[in-house]
Amino acid sequence: MGVFNQLPLSKFYRIIGCRTKTTINLDFTWTKEQLDYKSRVIKFAQEELNNSIASNDVSSTFSMEDWQKCAHFGIQALACPSAYGGQDKEIDILSATLAMEGLGYGCKDNGLPFALNAQMWTVQLPIAKFGTEMQKKRFLPKLASGKWIASHGLTEPNAGSDIFSMETTATKVDGGYVLNGKKCLITLAPIADVALVFASTNKSLGKWGVTGFIVENGMPGFTRGENQHKMGLRTVPIGDLLFKECFVPLENRLGGEGAGWSITTTSLEYDRCTILASQLGAMERQLEETIKFVKQRKQFGKSIGDFQSVSNRIANMKLRLETSRLMLYKVAWLKSIGKSAMMEAALLKLLLSESFVQSSLDAIRNQGGSGYLTATEVERDLRDAVGGVIYAGTSDIQRNIIANLLGL
Repeated sequence: MGVFNQLPLSKFYRIIGCRTKTTINLDFTWTKEQLDYKSRVIKFAQEELNNSIASNDVSSTFSMEDWQKCAHFGIQALACPSAYGGQDKEIDILSATLAMEGLGYGCKDNGLPFALNAQMWTVQLPIAKFGTEMQKKRFLPKLASGKWIASHGLTEPNAGSDIFSMETTATKVDGGYVLNGKKCLITLAPIADVALVFASTNKSLGKWGVTGFIVENGMPGFTRGENQHKMGLRTVPIGDLLFKECFVPLENRLGGEGAGWSITTTSLEYDRCTILASQLGAMERQLEETIKFVKQRKQFGKSIGDFQSVSNRIANMKLRLETSRLMLYKVAWLKSIGKSAMMEAALLKLLLSESFVQSSLDAIRNQGGSGYLTATEVERDLRDAVGGVIYAGTSDIQRNIIANLLGL
């Protein structure tokens, strides 16, 4: 683990907004308890979560055993209050971000942290923030304990980046709603016990006509699709959710009619923060392993790290890591004090996901032919990283968000 992570930052970072003339003090000092917890997460991940990753990657196998180990350790419990099975009285996004960074560092399976974050911050968090008391008591303890697995149903075949043109509908009937439509590319969909699904209850209202529903496996008309094979993140199942005259009782509606857009934008800010935290941890591990390799590898009578082309790539990897870290911590800090982070989350998503791709490519280049071999497990990071520039909002969409927020 790098020195940066072992020691708390001792100074405040002061940012003065040129347009607003406001001053914000960013305190990135971690407590001893937070750093100790991160160390425990790393130790747990290194000792318990690195078995059979290569074979599971080849066969696209999800490890239920590792999922249960995480639940037993308390990972899923980070995303709900203690009254409903969580670790703390209230959700602590700073500690959770640090823990996810540690998980990404200690676990070489990028798919597992990705799957955990997808459930925790796009299903558990919305239920904790917007759910009724009945919904919190019914769903959160089962999700936090690992007994149930949940998916977040937003993306559709004709509604990816333009998500609020969704075609899935929810028609109000006596006692609830009838859902019809299809969600695609949904993380954990093939094995989900419950899905938080968004559907249009009033198309004329656009995004303000989108409503969230908690759909349970076994409800008539609800079907989970098969696991789809993919380039990377193969250890997490991804597939379709299908609804054909699926009746969902009123008590399973999350929030009021038309609240879906607010729920989604709130959860995605947290989701981008924590999913990217595990990628940051992976980038640090990747950098350390690359430095070790270039020091040991000899060519022309000296270590290849002595060659400027190699050392420059190492320097670029370090730069991407540290700039991404500062942006990640800023977003986590803003969310911890209840501030909106739409701009910052978009900047973070763009920066960190693109950085992971570039650093993964540099890692392969520095290791040469061996880095291209599956057996060395170096190329897997690149395959996994590519997904990051697509899921949770593509890099192109992040640029559009940033430009729009700048008034363009």
